[in-house]
Amino acid sequence: MPQADQGHAMRFDEPLKLDSGRTLPGFTIAYATYGTLNATRSNAVLICHALTGDQFVIGTNPMTGKPGWWETMVGPGKPIDTERFFVICTNVLSGCMGSSGPASIDPATGQAHGLAFPMVTVADMVRAQARLIEALGIETLACVTGGSMGGMQVLEWMAKFPQRVGRALPIATAAHHTAQNIALHEIGRQAIMGDPDWRNGDYLKAGVKPSRGLSTARMIGHVSYLSEAALGRKFGRAVCSNARASFGFEQEFEVESYLHYQGASFVERFDANAYLYITRAMDYFELDSMTAFKDLKARVQGVSFTSDWLFPTAENRRICEGLKASGVDANLREIDTDRGHDAFLLEEPELFDLVRDFLK
Repeated sequence: MPQADQGHAMRFDEPLKLDSGRTLPGFTIAYATYGTLNATRSNAVLICHALTGDQFVIGTNPMTGKPGWWETMVGPGKPIDTERFFVICTNVLSGCMGSSGPASIDPATGQAHGLAFPMVTVADMVRAQARLIEALGIETLACVTGGSMGGMQVLEWMAKFPQRVGRALPIATAAHHTAQNIALHEIGRQAIMGDPDWRNGDYLKAGVKPSRGLSTARMIGHVSYLSEAALGRKFGRAVCSNARASFGFEQEFEVESYLHYQGASFVERFDANAYLYITRAMDYFELDSMTAFKDLKARVQGVSFTSDWLFPTAENRRICEGLKASGVDANLREIDTDRGHDAFLLEEPELFDLVRDFLK
């Protein structure tokens, strides 16, 4: 397996004013790059990651040893071709893979910020990204893309920095969270905060982790990314090998074992407080799609999936309608698949062809 870019980190000492009214006196953005920036600096593609993603898009993640999260889409000869484009992906502000966040060290105390780190919004994340892109000497991005929360960042780029976006490809996203999405996030947050080892957010200082709560939050979230058809096809009511009905609460069904595996592996790579902060940022996100894009000149291609009940086609269509009402060259493609919200991370030939054609 090819190695990922080992990653970079850039420190900014100029204060960043946040939507909450608070100010970060300085901050760090961790990022990875793939491919080569051309002489005119016109081939940069910014990829924005989703809730549980990070900056390591392809290759072996040097922090986890796992494959990059968008190997299907990005790389030499792939739809986002690193032989043609200079691909950049940042770890979002409040993330836990090197960017400033609740798990990063407060220079004033020498300990993790914990809940003392200010709450951030998707707009704050994008402002921090824009500082990085400017520092890299890139005036206009050839394309900004991402799915889910990554798509929210794409929309924010379109609204706040329209002159710096050449093309935009928001995938399986929405201009705001629904009540159902907020409710699912709150259940996950309560699972974390209800874990005795959460310690009111100071678990790192105590040398413990709210592993049970974070694992449960991950299981809740992971189910929302799938569809009933996908779960049924993969697991149905199959039981684990040698499992017998215990008439108790041991893991007997394969789908139970799968969810526990997802939860346990997530705990190894993600910070619980970061999960709280990022889910809350998604909940706060809200754009008026009928007015937010009035200054945008970029060409936009939206994508949705028929079986995505978390960010359904109707939400993506509203964005497209708002863009067209603002005179933007925008289209939406609904892809027929039963793989649910996570379809954008999987082998979807129609999506690959669409992205390849859009970037020609």
